Amino acid sequence: MEDGGHETAIQFKPNGYNTPKLRDAFSRFTSGITIVTAASDQGPVGITANSFSSLSLNPPLVLWSLAIKSKRFSFFEQPEYFAIHILAANQEKICNKFVKSPFAFEDHMALQNIHGVPLIENCLARFECKKSVIYPGGDHIIVVGEVENVEIRDGNALTFFAGQFQELSVL
Repeated sequence: MEDGGHETAIQFKPNGYNTPKLRDAFSRFTSGITIVTAASDQGPVGITANSFSSLSLNPPLVLWSLAIKSKRFSFFEQPEYFAIHILAANQEKICNKFVKSPFAFEDHMALQNIHGVPLIENCLARFECKKSVIYPGGDHIIVVGEVENVEIRDGNALTFFAGQFQELSVL
């Protein structure tokens, strides 16, 4: 170990042969965990996403990205309305359920907004959105939504760093 206990840095040029290293590098950014939900012809659907970001205050815009090769792509490319839920530290179990299945809703999550979008309760924040535009982004699409309704509450955040869930506490 060098540099005060840190390992020596690794440098590389991203290419098709070292995507695991690139994914590992991306994982060094601590991100919050969200679940994006929408209505579909197969019922309410959800997907975990850490690609969420605020974009604009006026107009109120947010964005998230979705892999084009995702089996859930069609569920989220089409709907005009969706909701983004920022998860609290005690919602890791909910997150894991949506990693496994887009249909992971339980009875206590059966709420819907006026557009039929399924809503998850007790999140740190929830943004109910109308799709504004979709941009191409390599092997993903970037979905921009105009925020129509917001709900917030206090609590600790569920975060993701280096492939592991973490809790970020409010000081």
